[in-house]
Amino acid sequence: MAALRTLSLLLSACLLWPICLALTPPAQLPQPRNLPPMLGFNSSDGSLSVDLPMALRVFSVDYHHVQAPFEIVLWIMLASLAKLGFHWSGRVPAVVPESCLLIMVGLLVGGVIYGVRHSAPPTLSADAFFLFLLPPIVLDAGYFLPGRLFFENLGTILWYAVLGTLWNVLGIGLSLYGVCLLAQSSLGDVSLLHCLLFGSLIAAVDPVAVLSVFQEMHVNEQLHILVFGESLLNDAVTVVLYKLFESFLRLPSVSGVDVLLGGCRVVVVGLGGLFVGLFFGLVAALTSRFTSRAQVIAPLFVFLYSYLSYLTSEMLHLSGIMAIVTCAVTMKQYVEANVSERSKTSIQYFLKMWSSVSETLIFIFLGVSTIQDVHMWSWPFVCSTLLLCLVWRATGVLLLTAVVNKLRRNAVTFRDQFIIAYGGLRGAICFSLVFLIDDFPKKRLFITTTIVVILFTVFVQGMTIKPLVELLDVKRKKRALPTVSEEIHSRLIDHLLAGIEDVVGYWGQHYWKDKFEQFNRKYLRRFLIREDHQARSSILRVYQELERREQRGDEEAPRVVDPRSHSRPLLPEEMDSIRRILSRNLQNFNNKQTPAYSRHTLHQDATTERTRKPLYRHQSLGERYTYNTITHWPQGEDEFNGSRRVRPGLNRSHTVCSTSPRPVLQDLSAPAASAQTGPVDPKPSAAREDQISPHHQVPVGRAPKKQLSFVLENEKQQ
Repeated sequence: MAALRTLSLLLSACLLWPICLALTPPAQLPQPRNLPPMLGFNSSDGSLSVDLPMALRVFSVDYHHVQAPFEIVLWIMLASLAKLGFHWSGRVPAVVPESCLLIMVGLLVGGVIYGVRHSAPPTLSADAFFLFLLPPIVLDAGYFLPGRLFFENLGTILWYAVLGTLWNVLGIGLSLYGVCLLAQSSLGDVSLLHCLLFGSLIAAVDPVAVLSVFQEMHVNEQLHILVFGESLLNDAVTVVLYKLFESFLRLPSVSGVDVLLGGCRVVVVGLGGLFVGLFFGLVAALTSRFTSRAQVIAPLFVFLYSYLSYLTSEMLHLSGIMAIVTCAVTMKQYVEANVSERSKTSIQYFLKMWSSVSETLIFIFLGVSTIQDVHMWSWPFVCSTLLLCLVWRATGVLLLTAVVNKLRRNAVTFRDQFIIAYGGLRGAICFSLVFLIDDFPKKRLFITTTIVVILFTVFVQGMTIKPLVELLDVKRKKRALPTVSEEIHSRLIDHLLAGIEDVVGYWGQHYWKDKFEQFNRKYLRRFLIREDHQARSSILRVYQELERREQRGDEEAPRVVDPRSHSRPLLPEEMDSIRRILSRNLQNFNNKQTPAYSRHTLHQDATTERTRKPLYRHQSLGERYTYNTITHWPQGEDEFNGSRRVRPGLNRSHTVCSTSPRPVLQDLSAPAASAQTGPVDPKPSAAREDQISPHHQVPVGRAPKKQLSFVLENEKQQ
């Protein structure tokens, strides 16, 4: 471990030196000597002349030729090494979230750069964040979004994301304007629109910070989807409100018509991004249908169409986050049905890698950008903002949940409400938006306050939310993968509820879900999925999905530990003893006589039961064909092995249950003899068939009776 830490420090030093050298002003760089003459206009009349070098150089350095890609690779390498060191740092990941450690690394790097350059380190530009770093994270979140949980809780998520965001924006903005009115001496030049603009950006709950913290706690599915879905759609709402208030600031005056048009713009921006993502998702699914002869480029269409939907929405001033999430959710089921297993694996791992690198870079640049010369401090404004963010979010969650619990079957508990309110972490979205504000005297104060709120929520709330989850005993996620039986019963309940809603005339979520499934199966799947990849049965499709999950080894699934891995092998004498016990018990079980009853002889005493002769029954054609029956099992090992070879495919545990035909009941006069003479001939004699009474014959279609056979796993290995 010490050697690994030393190696990480050396690699970090080697990476920081070129970064510091790259960020040094050109005037401070050492100028090379004896430079060869350059090509240019050297003659006095301006004619073109070529100057030849005085001597051939064996080695030269041209850093400016590769400066941009070289610095990008170095930043990515530094972020990856920081992430690698975090996971090898012993018990640190159990106490400190990954986002906190990455911000600390960024603070260290920013301090080193500031010490070398004696000026502020570079900041993460808003264009770089919104165009290159945010789309991979949102695409990964949308592609792996649990569809069933998301759409079952869609009403609650929209309730939190839309009304909750409006509540926070208006509450924080108006309250901060009241604080500015009280502190006229230092904050008198901050207008109401500036306070509403700052409230719109500071109310943005960052999905990057939320995902990095909540994925490590493994809370229950309902709580996770509520927090994650609210943070995902909250960003779309806050960005739209930010641009709306920014437009209001640029107007000479704001009237009631402008406010009405602003509300219409919010709706158009959200629905426009939704339809753009839906269009590109369907086009991506249709394109993947024709990739059977070029499976290598099939994963490329997933990334291209998703990113194209985001860029198209940004070009049209629509919600890019809504577009890329809708595109990912739309195309997932159709694309995965068309591409091969290797392509699906490539898509999944590339999305995870891309989003992880973007997330790491965002947190490191948050720490780097904190070291600035543009800070402005105001105790009333900073402390009021921090307090108001906590108060307005808590009251909003409590009030909105009290209303929505009256409409939900599964109510959101008070513990879950506390975690939802406490889990409103701020991150890079509000940090990037604050730098986009047009210059005015208090812009530096807004930047400082935003950084303080981000650091407080990520460090204080992010580090204490996990102990609070354990202290409050919040329900955790079910770690086991669902079985086929669970999926079938879940679908049965869905169909049953949809039928009940249809009968009573109530158009609920199950009714519309069933209608969409019929439309999807009848039209969309036939049009977007190749015919050779369409599953004939929904149960088969569920089974294939569970098999894929088990093969790729989801992180959420627990590791199956074989309890026999730590046990010693059985000795030969122990195996012989077990074989004798099982054989004797099976022989006694098969020789047990069960009397036949009719409606005329329901009550018989025990003496007549013991002396009553068994009835012979006629064997059907299916029962005459017998396998190696275990009814009369000899004590020898050869017969035991012979019976074991009947159904070798079912030997999945120490004991398996196999089906063998019911043996022909023999006369009580010679039960022991029949047990010693070996297996009975399955074909009955003609005389015995004549003795069977028609009253006691069994119908031909009667199912065979199940009997037990035991197979030792150690013998199978031998």
